[in-house]
Amino acid sequence: MRRAWLKLTTSLFLTLAAPLAAIPAQAAAPAALRLWRLDCGRIQMNDASPLSDTSAYAGQTRRLSNGCYLVQHGDDYLLWDAGLPRALLDKPLNNQPISATLDRDLESQLAAIGVRPEQISRLAISHYHFDHVGQAALFPRATLLIGAADLAALRAGSPPFADPSLLAPWLTGDGVTDPVQGDRDVFGDGSVTILAAPGHTPGEQALLVRLPQTGAVILSGDVAHLEAQLAPRRVPTWNTDRAGSLASIDRLAQLAAALKARIIVQHDPEDVPRLARFPEASR
Repeated sequence: MRRAWLKLTTSLFLTLAAPLAAIPAQAAAPAALRLWRLDCGRIQMNDASPLSDTSAYAGQTRRLSNGCYLVQHGDDYLLWDAGLPRALLDKPLNNQPISATLDRDLESQLAAIGVRPEQISRLAISHYHFDHVGQAALFPRATLLIGAADLAALRAGSPPFADPSLLAPWLTGDGVTDPVQGDRDVFGDGSVTILAAPGHTPGEQALLVRLPQTGAVILSGDVAHLEAQLAPRRVPTWNTDRAGSLASIDRLAQLAAALKARIIVQHDPEDVPRLARFPEASR
């Protein structure tokens, strides 16, 4: 009986510890590890009620930011998310329930820091929604790192809020696609890790970047759209899996506590100043 109890206790401990143990320990930081926050648009929600399936935002409005992020790792560049489509450049926000606009495209912002689109070797996306892949086709030579479940959903059809044509170079077989199962240590040294965070979409991902001076940063993807959603664990109505969404919120919160990391909610305008202001980079 005692042996069976010990076996059960050990198994339960290993199951609960697995998510944290899966995160690689950080090796010596590369000589050049930098993170830029890029402006990938603005979204006006004149009806913010979809941000919570418990009516927490009923009758309210919200203005959302839309951040993309460039990671330099030595001579390699990884782009995290590709923002709103260029067709929305200079479009006015309107009185529809949700409207979006783009002030600057990715190509012009990269040019401002001396980076050419062809230098982006990896394009990692948090999920397949159009506001996160809108300018992906600017980087057809990049390897697309996408959650395997999101890739399967795109290949099976056109999920809500997705426009597969925005990922045409990879869905047609012209581009190199790297489906991500679980977590992924991108460069093999623990400095940049894709985190599995399903719920918003089946293959939703977040990104952990361990900067040598700033410290650890977790880019949220759409695990949350506002900081105010995290503590009360508010789940949007459009998420594909409520239980998965809650588990992913909890996971990011626990990781942030364990690693003393700051969570950057990509759609929250209040989080924009938490990283260096473009064209400066966080180091």
